[in-house]
Amino acid sequence: MKTLIISLKTFLFFTILTGILYPLCITGIAQLIFPEKANGSLIIKNNKIIGSKLIGQEFDSLIYFSARPSVISYNPLPSGASNYGLTSVKLKELFDSRKKQFIKINQIDSLTVIPSEMLFASGSGLDPHISQKTVLLQVNRIVKARNFNENQKQKLLQCIEQLTEKPQYLCFGEERLNVLLLNLKIDEIK
Repeated sequence: MKTLIISLKTFLFFTILTGILYPLCITGIAQLIFPEKANGSLIIKNNKIIGSKLIGQEFDSLIYFSARPSVISYNPLPSGASNYGLTSVKLKELFDSRKKQFIKINQIDSLTVIPSEMLFASGSGLDPHISQKTVLLQVNRIVKARNFNENQKQKLLQCIEQLTEKPQYLCFGEERLNVLLLNLKIDEIK
């Protein structure tokens, strides 16, 4: 009986420590040091949450930049990938389909090298970024769909340059753009 009481006390102690005190402490520190990120990096427009800087969204209109494909339709609850192997016939079909669709929608030459991020879904299915190269391949479609004149096209290119994020800590990853932030910015171009 003595061993059972000691075990229950130990269990209760560690439950309170790791299940209540530690999470509250870490949450408090996060709220103090980087509150925006701790609260999900939400983007609010007209007092309404329209998205997060951390989670990609699907844009299926020709007037917006396309995001990276997502197997889970950008639903954060079951985040994950398709797990198709390199020899998978289904992966090859998806690859070919996405390539044809990207070329067709953006009206680019079939010999153009399409960045792999537009041909393969991401591992999490939630990536909010695409490379600058991918963005630039979509510019002419956006300009045409929005009936932009040359001045507006230059403003769009300036937005792309301004919103391009450098590699993390100057060495991890590559230059990238947040698709949601970019699409919100192009709505402001007059």
